[in-house]
Amino acid sequence: MTRTPLGSVLPDFPWNSLAEAKAKAASHPEGIVDLSVGTPVDEVSPSVQLALSSAASLSGYPQTMGTPELREAISSALERRYEIVGLGDKSVLPVVGTKEAIAWLPTLLGLRGETVVIPSVAYPTYEVGAKIAGAEIIRADDPADFQDAALVFINSPSNPTGKVLSVDELRAIVAWARENNAIVASDECYMALAWEDDHPPVSILDPRVTDGDMTGLIAMHSLSKSANMASYRAGFFAGDAELIAELLEVRKHAGLMVPGPVQAAMVAALNDDATEALQVHRYALRRAKLMRALSDVGFVIQHSEAGMYLWATSGNNCRDDVAWLADLGILVAPGDFYGEVGERFIRVGLNGTDERIDAACARLTAAGQRN
Repeated sequence: MTRTPLGSVLPDFPWNSLAEAKAKAASHPEGIVDLSVGTPVDEVSPSVQLALSSAASLSGYPQTMGTPELREAISSALERRYEIVGLGDKSVLPVVGTKEAIAWLPTLLGLRGETVVIPSVAYPTYEVGAKIAGAEIIRADDPADFQDAALVFINSPSNPTGKVLSVDELRAIVAWARENNAIVASDECYMALAWEDDHPPVSILDPRVTDGDMTGLIAMHSLSKSANMASYRAGFFAGDAELIAELLEVRKHAGLMVPGPVQAAMVAALNDDATEALQVHRYALRRAKLMRALSDVGFVIQHSEAGMYLWATSGNNCRDDVAWLADLGILVAPGDFYGEVGERFIRVGLNGTDERIDAACARLTAAGQRN
């Protein structure tokens, strides 16, 4: 038998190419400011920690579909925070972090040999998930270019660009999907981080988009960003009850279940709007500082209406900008991680502590104009 290792068909892991820049930034006498990965740096809410520890004695297998309390908390939070109505307890499904869920979604939907659309500038795991499934990939943003795709990944607010899709843009994607019997999977893990009133993020499940019909639609949400729960691997799907049932059945067979204590912690986070609002405020302050500092040295910020990153360009190749910033002890992600369209952009995370963000801004001011 001739075996093709799965790793051989996957792209190189992007962050491996940052090793040299990271070492350079780490050598800065005042330490590295690492804004390259969207990992939270602020503490998990005490109420979430308490819920986790209180459930630590649970010894039985957790429910793949989630406890009734968790399913109710998911539905209630989506309605309260994003005006998504009409979700029943069979329309939601907890997942072991949205990266895992995205990576396996094309496989669990049985899309081997089918076509999967990913955005032209995209979070790398959409491509990885399609390749794991043995699917063909199209990079496109306009429904006119989706061809005969079986699954369309969209991401609003976008990682890395921070772009927000309007109601009309989402309606056009949904209309195409219904005409072509396709599934739309909308990655909405940055929905809470909205910065501009005239560009509010809208869910694919919003009634203005669906007209009350969620057929073929899945929204994917995470507690990693707004609740700082990246280490908990806590996310969830919501949408078409038939698709959720299909995914639930396969995930039960595969043992893809969220640990019981984490499910309890998710309930606490989803019921705590005040702590989420506090975290959003922290990111807003950091964003304002970084936007000013980057603009002052010659970077232009594009999109970035929402989300955890600034999408910036100096007009130079992204790798040159990464190297220039590494000399200042600041590590950012090159735009070419996300597709060829990003080769003159960098992605700058808002996820430094207040002290590290202030350090980055001070270094930029001292460095002066980027040539």
